[in-house]
Amino acid sequence: VSELQEWRPVAYRKCTDTLWLLLFCLFWAGLMFISGYAVMAGAAERLVLGYDSFGNICGRKNTPVEGAHLSGLDMTNKKYVFFLNSCSLEIQSLKISSLSLCVSSCPQEQLNSLEDLQSFARNNGSFLCVYNLNISSYTLNPKAPQLCPTLPVPPSKSFPLFNRCVPQNPECYSKYASVLIRMVNEMDVFHRILSGILAGRDTVIGLSVLALAFCFILVLAFRFIQTLLVHTLIALVVFGLLFVSGVLWWLYYDYRNDPSTELETEKENVKFLLGYAIFSTIVTVVLLSLIFVLRKRLQFAVQLFQIVGKIIGRIPFLLFQPLWTFLILIVFWVFWVAVLLSLGTAGTAQSTSGGQVEYRALSGICYMAWYHFVGLLWTSEFILACQQMVIAGAVVTCYFNRNKNSPPPHPVLSSISILFCYHLGTAVKGSFLITILRIPRIVLLYLCSILNQKKNAKCLFNCCFCWVCCQESCLRYFNQYAYTTTAINGTNFCTSAKDSVCILAKNSAKLASISCFGDFLLFLGKVFVVCFTVFGGLMAFNYHRELQAWVVPLLLVGFFAYLMSHSFLSVFEVTAEAMFLCFAIDMETNDGTAEKPYFMDQELLTFVSQSNKLTEGQNHRSTRPFQDNEDGTELQPM
Repeated sequence: VSELQEWRPVAYRKCTDTLWLLLFCLFWAGLMFISGYAVMAGAAERLVLGYDSFGNICGRKNTPVEGAHLSGLDMTNKKYVFFLNSCSLEIQSLKISSLSLCVSSCPQEQLNSLEDLQSFARNNGSFLCVYNLNISSYTLNPKAPQLCPTLPVPPSKSFPLFNRCVPQNPECYSKYASVLIRMVNEMDVFHRILSGILAGRDTVIGLSVLALAFCFILVLAFRFIQTLLVHTLIALVVFGLLFVSGVLWWLYYDYRNDPSTELETEKENVKFLLGYAIFSTIVTVVLLSLIFVLRKRLQFAVQLFQIVGKIIGRIPFLLFQPLWTFLILIVFWVFWVAVLLSLGTAGTAQSTSGGQVEYRALSGICYMAWYHFVGLLWTSEFILACQQMVIAGAVVTCYFNRNKNSPPPHPVLSSISILFCYHLGTAVKGSFLITILRIPRIVLLYLCSILNQKKNAKCLFNCCFCWVCCQESCLRYFNQYAYTTTAINGTNFCTSAKDSVCILAKNSAKLASISCFGDFLLFLGKVFVVCFTVFGGLMAFNYHRELQAWVVPLLLVGFFAYLMSHSFLSVFEVTAEAMFLCFAIDMETNDGTAEKPYFMDQELLTFVSQSNKLTEGQNHRSTRPFQDNEDGTELQPM
């Protein structure tokens, strides 16, 4: 650490952290094996479309199962699952005991007799009795009462909950919903998450598009930022925080005082609403306090983002970088969810003594699911790390350029080529360290939910959770500077991290306050996106109180909104941090004389001096030991 680092943007590079890149390739080979196995052994259509008691998936053609003579039927026109005993459902070994069939339409009116069933089948073409019972035998066959639904058949509606016919009779509806949710509650965490994703899939997709629109608006606002825009953003954030907190408390009060709140999902919704309301209120109070304390430094934030906007103006394609990153993340997430659905349905079809079909889960699926989950974390962090390195490389190329009016050609493409040719291993290593810290955080959340009734244990786990979160935040902060150092010197991750820590420690007094307030303003932008997206989620999920537990879909909405806003706003964040590191290196290596002129603009030097009141200290720069390097080398341009 005591040795002087020769900071020099190198023209000749070598591959860094090659072993980590090889490890990542081996990990993805295992991920592809799991994906292939899931596709071959799973059937995600069973969850999405639904299936009957004989192994037929509704809405498609099926292959026969040995020993089940009613399997292998063409159900292309029969898209809905109908339970023969929808008012008295029971669960046995995580399976609904009632016989289920695929039907073309659900009965809209109550059917009181076998004659009504026969008339309904002839008029609508929807057969509510077992497939091998002819329609003319509904009233003649003595076994018809056992092969047809329990009378009276309540009116039902094809609700978009896995294409099931949901009874509309209040009593039957309550029992039906409670049985389905109880079955989900008795499943393990993996299947609960799976059910939550499927239950709110349309709403989650719509809200993700809404978050994307908010991100575009914020990117344009920060690119052409003015003082009025900063005040407008802060006003919207304050309004959003207060409004979302108020709506959460209002919904909690409404749910708690609703006399019809009897189902388990409704009680779970009340608990989660209370948790969300308390968390939102705490965040609101903390952020409002910080905004009040830092209100006098708004002008410095405007100047900072104007300088960053000037750099981005020289590299306009940087604004498109988050879009490509977002599209790559979307493709990966769609692939990941598809494999997850296939894993959740991986099982072998076996016929029972009564000619029905049961799907038995294969061994080792849980371990594959956890491996698949680690792949989600690591790959997502790797994609974000690649974006950070591309932006940092482009900024470094333009900063270390003497002629500011003639920027280097295609700096983004040059940065991408350098990343893929030399430094993918560094991005893999940095993203792996973040993943290692995120896994304990998720495990602590799971253990905390299990030990919900034990206050002492819950308090301990909360403390550990906060400690891990702080470590992750610090590591993300230093990772970005390590990536920028790699873009400058072409060194591996550990060497780059050490060098960046040394240079930042020497210049922390100059840059800490500016960087922190800039990051805080960007964080307010992320809060803006998450607040208004979660509010849209609250309004959307509130329409289906009884059938959906809010915790998984709403957390997914918040997670995706934050990840998208982080991906888009990271252009400004990474640009500012890379600029500050280049500034610190420039000040350490050059002195502003004719022999060693600065690379920076006078505007940037004046801004840093004014914001930290260090104008006098800059006049004594000639006494710094870095100017007396024995080899007399100057920081060369890229």
